[in-house]
Amino acid sequence: MAKTEWKVSDSDRDVLRRLAERQAAIAAELIMDERRRLWTKQKSLASERPMVLLESVGVVDEFLPESSLQCVEPWARDVERQLRGRIYHYENVGDDTVVDPFIRCSWQLDLGGYGVPMAKERGIDAQGRSVGFRWQPAIQDLDSELPKLHHRTPSVDREATLAWKGHLEGIFAGIMPVELRGSVWPNWTMGMTMEAIFLVGLENFMLQMYDNPDGVHALMAFLRDDHRQLALWLETEGLLTLNNGNEYIGSGSYGFTADLPQPDWEPGNPVRLRDLWVLLESQETVGISPDMFAEFILPYQSDIGSLFGLTYYGCCEPVHNRWRHVKTLPNLRAVSVSPWCDEAFMAEALGPDYVYSRKPAPSLISTEVFDERTIENDLRHTLQTAAGTHLEIIMKDVHTLSGDPSRMGRWVQLARKNIDRHWR
Repeated sequence: MAKTEWKVSDSDRDVLRRLAERQAAIAAELIMDERRRLWTKQKSLASERPMVLLESVGVVDEFLPESSLQCVEPWARDVERQLRGRIYHYENVGDDTVVDPFIRCSWQLDLGGYGVPMAKERGIDAQGRSVGFRWQPAIQDLDSELPKLHHRTPSVDREATLAWKGHLEGIFAGIMPVELRGSVWPNWTMGMTMEAIFLVGLENFMLQMYDNPDGVHALMAFLRDDHRQLALWLETEGLLTLNNGNEYIGSGSYGFTADLPQPDWEPGNPVRLRDLWVLLESQETVGISPDMFAEFILPYQSDIGSLFGLTYYGCCEPVHNRWRHVKTLPNLRAVSVSPWCDEAFMAEALGPDYVYSRKPAPSLISTEVFDERTIENDLRHTLQTAAGTHLEIIMKDVHTLSGDPSRMGRWVQLARKNIDRHWR
């Protein structure tokens, strides 16, 4: 049975309430309204300037070590870490991150399994951090073993969710409300190739496109039907919340837009899939040709994308060589331009019709030497190449700062300086 009661000490409560008061004060600052306005124009294809983001979640341990937390109870330490992380980010990074005037709470879901083992073994780096994993694929032969799979049977623990929400409301009463918000998508993406790789293995998946194309199509059709079934279940159960504001909608990006929800939706009505953004990507298939991508991946992603109102496509894969296929996806609005993309090609391709979601290489701020000249050259190249697009620059996948958290704020300063000098 899920937990519905939590120990609360006076000291833990006081720590959390003081931090919540600081978050509420930050959220009330006028700059937050301006950021919301600019983000909404950006994702509505009426941008005024490039937007700048830096993901700090991967380096929290470098600016917020466990020893700095004051709460004692594990649940309270988790909440404290989130609050302190937001406050530190606002006070030290200076990007266009929006701070909410409420505490987020998500539905407690069990998405179920495919009926086969998918255990993963995490790897540990020299600093003791979890950094990757390995696994034994459950399916070796698609023809004989695909029937082992069954669609997931998801469930929601409403009692536990509402108990946790009520608990947080008691902690933060009179400071900030608690809202059921946030993404409920499995593995943050509906792209499906991640699940395919977990089930059959990367090398086997690639080889089977040649050796057993019908088997690969059968696997992708199974995953498409499973993802569609899950999405429709979430809709039917009333578990969806709008993601057209300060919600993470994909590869580092946020969902602010005036084009969602659909015009016929009214506040208080259930949220539908067509009122939402969806993320589609296929990083795992960078080793196949664009035409193979179009044959084995795109049709199934297109079927999923058609359920939603807007699509954000891509993450770390270089989209330029498969753009002629990607651009056929329904309701496409934003495209990831990763460090491996041909920026000039993507700038011409996206133009004023899509959001140009640029991801600089995180090595620019992660390696031992913080080379400001190289960083500025990278920023200037993007700004000059992407002129005429709806540009957002997102420094993400940062997993170390070489012990120097000040690099985050400095990179943002350099980005803003170069925007002022080079953006037209």
